[in-house]
Amino acid sequence: LLADPDIDAVYISIPHPGHAQWAIKAAEAGKHVLCEKPLALTAFEADAMIHAAGKAGTFLGEAFMYRLHPQTLKLVELIRSGVIGDIRMIKSSFGFAMPGFMPQHRLYANDLAGGGILDVGGYPVSMVRLIAGAAVGKPFAEPDKVVGTAHLGQSGVDEWASALLHFPGGIVAEVSCSISLNQDNVLRILGTKGRIEVPDFWFAGGNRDVGLGQIDVIASDGARETISVNERRHVYSFEVDAAGEAIRAGRQEFAWPGMAWAESLGTLRVLDRWRAAAGLEYGIEKAQQRVNTISGRPLRSGGTAIAKRTIPGLSKPASVVALGFEDFRTFSSGSILLDAFFEAGGNLFDTGFVYGAGYTEKLLGEWLKNRGVRAQSVVIAKGAHSPLCYPDVIGKQLDQSLDRLQTDHVDVYFMHRDNPGVPVGEFVDAMDREVKAGRIRGPFGGSNWTMERIDEAIAYAERTGKQKPGALSNNFSLAEMLEPIWAGCVTASSDAWKTWLTARQMPNFAWSSQGRGFFTDRAGRDKRDNEELVRVWYSERNFGRRDRAIELAARLGKSPIHIALAYVLAQPFPSIPLIGPRALDELDDSLRALDITLSQADLEWLDGGSLRAA
Repeated sequence: LLADPDIDAVYISIPHPGHAQWAIKAAEAGKHVLCEKPLALTAFEADAMIHAAGKAGTFLGEAFMYRLHPQTLKLVELIRSGVIGDIRMIKSSFGFAMPGFMPQHRLYANDLAGGGILDVGGYPVSMVRLIAGAAVGKPFAEPDKVVGTAHLGQSGVDEWASALLHFPGGIVAEVSCSISLNQDNVLRILGTKGRIEVPDFWFAGGNRDVGLGQIDVIASDGARETISVNERRHVYSFEVDAAGEAIRAGRQEFAWPGMAWAESLGTLRVLDRWRAAAGLEYGIEKAQQRVNTISGRPLRSGGTAIAKRTIPGLSKPASVVALGFEDFRTFSSGSILLDAFFEAGGNLFDTGFVYGAGYTEKLLGEWLKNRGVRAQSVVIAKGAHSPLCYPDVIGKQLDQSLDRLQTDHVDVYFMHRDNPGVPVGEFVDAMDREVKAGRIRGPFGGSNWTMERIDEAIAYAERTGKQKPGALSNNFSLAEMLEPIWAGCVTASSDAWKTWLTARQMPNFAWSSQGRGFFTDRAGRDKRDNEELVRVWYSERNFGRRDRAIELAARLGKSPIHIALAYVLAQPFPSIPLIGPRALDELDDSLRALDITLSQADLEWLDGGSLRAA
């Protein structure tokens, strides 16, 4: 089908684990895709599918058939009319009982991502998000709290499960699903003036072949009105027509009330949190079984989108940017970004002993082993974060880090903080011992160290014949940090630091290199709702830098954050930005900065405005 030039679109209705792989392959082949629910196993997989469709210019839609049925529009109309007053609670279930446990059936098979949450839990979750949105005049609403649980049966899948969602404004939703338990499956919407009940809303009140809609509106005094949309077309026909209409119109996603990309992602994020709360991770999501990329192909090397450079003290070339990824908590989610970064040419990975309570190191270790790319990769480790910032902690924590990373050495090592109460020579001695033991095979140094302490450490090493600190990892950005973001943070963005780094040609691995949102529309002289932005970055000098970044970005067809990243890359000393994209689009966006070449005059103009940029 994908190779057939006469095929414009495909419908993917295979078991859940195949959705992402085949949707991505279809997009790469230029085919539009209508994909059965759930769009993917996780929001991270769905993001990769959306990313592929976005690049290909193809349609991708999640096939929740009830969303395009006239009954759903009528229900939204009733909510917006205020007929039952202000919405307070929503209750929705989709539960049925299979004849018995069948280990090979897709609903019970762990390797087919069985269970109720993914198979039918998306129906009540997407519906309550739709209703909560309609109640406040929006297409859908995002919950600010999700708690859930489930009974995991003998195959490890959820056989019955429930969750609570709280929405901004106070609406509370109860959702449940099951594959081994019959439930009443009535949608109940409770308001201050009455309630609405809809049986089996996903079949529009009838069966899947008829679809005759029925909505009961019950007033507070018990008066009941039954509303029918009298629609007898097949319930699945509406999504097919809507997909065709979108494709013919050149749109890449459903128009409301269909599931647009943002809504599909939001629903899957709720299911992700529900599964995490229940402790449900499928075997196919773990490193041992997830040996290929999300596209189903082996990891590819040789990418050139991210260039490589030499860094003093390192024996192998490293990518010009380093990837930070401490927000990921599963292999299946983190590996998507790690794969994409590596395939683009990235090989420099930033970790820390404290990140994710150790999970970031574990994730990278699993990925390096699983993909077989440890030899090509440059691993940054950090340890001795306060309050455990003592010389004897360095080796003890490195023991654990190496175990998590499944390697016998790291390529770059930083103390995560400094402890001025300890003679600096004791820290140098401790790191030098790890170099001699072969457990640090490149430069070491300090993260968030002052100029005075690093000078003192270098002088001590030179006096005693120890390896001297050869790298820093301090904040560095076009915008200068005015106050520490977190306790103990040190910026190297000042004029004095720039002079020092240039004179010594000291590599700096720059964290928060794009100013943590200061160069986006989240910041502005009139925007003071973000306490961190105001406290850390707001000064007239920084706003002048931001203004000039905006001006230069407009001339180059880029964004201000691209200029901010290019500024860090173009420094006259080895400057390696740490980037932390959470999605593939964010990674692609960061890489748009790599083709910007800034001159020394550009740097000086961006920083101080004294010279006009070329």
